Amino acid sequence: MASEVAERAKALHFSLPALPYPEDALEPVISAETLRLHHGKHHKKYVDTTNQLLQKEPLKASTLEEVVRQAKGKLFNNAGQVWNHDFYWQSLTPKRARPQGALLHRLEKDFGSYDRFADAFGQAAIGQFGSGWAWLVEKDGKLQVMATPNAESPMAQGIQCLLTVDVWEHAYYVDYRNERERYVSAVMDRLNWEFAEKNLG
Repeated sequence: MASEVAERAKALHFSLPALPYPEDALEPVISAETLRLHHGKHHKKYVDTTNQLLQKEPLKASTLEEVVRQAKGKLFNNAGQVWNHDFYWQSLTPKRARPQGALLHRLEKDFGSYDRFADAFGQAAIGQFGSGWAWLVEKDGKLQVMATPNAESPMAQGIQCLLTVDVWEHAYYVDYRNERERYVSAVMDRLNWEFAEKNLG
């Protein structure tokens, strides 16, 4: 049994996923320089460290989600950041858009209006103390906004995620310095509502 677990851990290896758009596709909201640093350096480091740690800490896992939900300490921090960042890139789009159809109806039903959702989501992102994330989730049959610190995510708690925004300083410092509010306001116009709708339960 021990050798079986070790072999499974040996085979479990993650690669840095490609961005779903060119590095300059989110300009002027997020610069190509930021994406090169954020994706090519920070995200890659989390992937590399996760792979190194998995060699030392075998888990009965076959997916990144399973690793995140089982891991603790340094492995959790790095694997969690791998998953969070992959979800973040998919949560953004070069196209400026608003939610439509069934998702817009759910937002209006659960928040009162799109504008009330946007205000709640923006406040969660701006108000998250230190490093972390703001999320649109589906929990207990309702759409809700959550904020998590560091590498934490609703997914790790078994909650369905629809969208996220990264509010670690490396996500915006090149373009906005310490003005998180300006970053959050700008990035709200680049949320990928098609991706969010696909994540609806």
